[in-house]
Amino acid sequence: MRKGKRWLLTLAVLISAASVGAPAGAATAAGPDGTDIKDRILAIPGMRLIEEKPVDGYRYFVLDYTQPVDHRHPEKGTFQQRLTLLHKAVDRPTVFYTSGYNVSTTPSRSEPTKIIDGNQVSLEYRYFTPSRPVPTDWKKLDIQQAANDQHRVFRALHALYPENWIATGGSKGGMTATYYRRFFPHDMNGTVAYVAPNNPDRDDSAAYDRFFATVGTPECRAAVGKVEREALLRRDEIVNRYEKWAGEHQRTFRLIGNADRAYEVLVTDLVFGFWQYQPAATACAEVPAPTAPTDALWTWMDKVGGFDSYTDQGLEKYQPYYYQAGTQLGEPKYHYPNLRGLLRYPGINNSRSFVPREIPMRFDRRAMPDVDRWVRQHATRMMFVNGQFDPWSAKHFELGRGARDSYLFTVPGGNHGANIAALKDADRTKATAELLSWAGLPVPADGRAAAQAPHDSTLDRPELAQRRTLRP
Repeated sequence: MRKGKRWLLTLAVLISAASVGAPAGAATAAGPDGTDIKDRILAIPGMRLIEEKPVDGYRYFVLDYTQPVDHRHPEKGTFQQRLTLLHKAVDRPTVFYTSGYNVSTTPSRSEPTKIIDGNQVSLEYRYFTPSRPVPTDWKKLDIQQAANDQHRVFRALHALYPENWIATGGSKGGMTATYYRRFFPHDMNGTVAYVAPNNPDRDDSAAYDRFFATVGTPECRAAVGKVEREALLRRDEIVNRYEKWAGEHQRTFRLIGNADRAYEVLVTDLVFGFWQYQPAATACAEVPAPTAPTDALWTWMDKVGGFDSYTDQGLEKYQPYYYQAGTQLGEPKYHYPNLRGLLRYPGINNSRSFVPREIPMRFDRRAMPDVDRWVRQHATRMMFVNGQFDPWSAKHFELGRGARDSYLFTVPGGNHGANIAALKDADRTKATAELLSWAGLPVPADGRAAAQAPHDSTLDRPELAQRRTLRP
């Protein structure tokens, strides 16, 4: 997200070239010289095995890799960055996936991995535990340092997996895949970014205000607005319950200040969380009426926003995200006309409230405009998939005249879980065909492109919805 000066890779990784493996139908265990794939991976300087887990049709490794804390000055210390590798075969293409947060150590496939039937490297974002340097210099948490993390992992593994590579991720992971491409445009053969928000002007609320004024039906918007207002009219009663609940569950509010402040943030987040994750086809009928019992309001608010998400314990896991939102990424800004006269702490709902005060935060206004310009002018083989009813898609990446072989797709009625499979038929076929082409795989002559791998109920589970709404 800094202006476009690529850093020199100071720590080069030299590995012998990998050979072509066995047919793609099974996980290839060894190269032509008989060396097991695990041994070849662990021969990479800085790579360490944490564990190998059994997965039908694959080899699955949980690893960590030694990275510089500061890629500009690698001599100033290192940390261990966690990653996983779902190995199919060395002659298959590879997907480089990141959620932008922690990496899951439960085997799974991203949608592009299923479509191209390939390998998958999944990288934990720097500063999410356990991939956090100690001592922790928060100034080294920025998008260019993270892009260098990905570049070094790619360089380390590319000799073993020499076929085409595709970067992907959803939400903050989609942002991460985009930023990686901006700083290292030639590493990947293609990028698929799902529901990736883009905030080149963090002070602009117009796009979000317009979204909330027009999304869905007038009846559904009115129902959500009324229940939010009722939640604040019953504030004292529900905050007392919140405090009791926190005591019973060993939860605290030191960071935000107290349960009353945390509750106000939760309520102002409800409209965002509702449209972000709730299925529009059924969720509107489930919105409580303003006359509903407090138990019903509590249950609905916990489902949509999550009371635990606003406690110290709920916020701590995502502290690196909030730091980035307040220093480079920006965050949604919108108004609450339905709550006029009921807010006690106007302006509290922002990233500064969720990062300890002893950690300085200074916003870099150059970072997001730089990426935005690059995407508009230079995007090549990039695909953005958004959801029509997803608030994060209110400010999404746009393709300009300089973009080449790049596409912007929208899932009708889709939320923050939008994907290629949910696109209209023509868009789904087009997106699948382009992805196969970028991966170096043949596209059917009749254009009826489809996923190369059959569905696997164990590996193809959708990611769990994140509860805290002001986090993509």
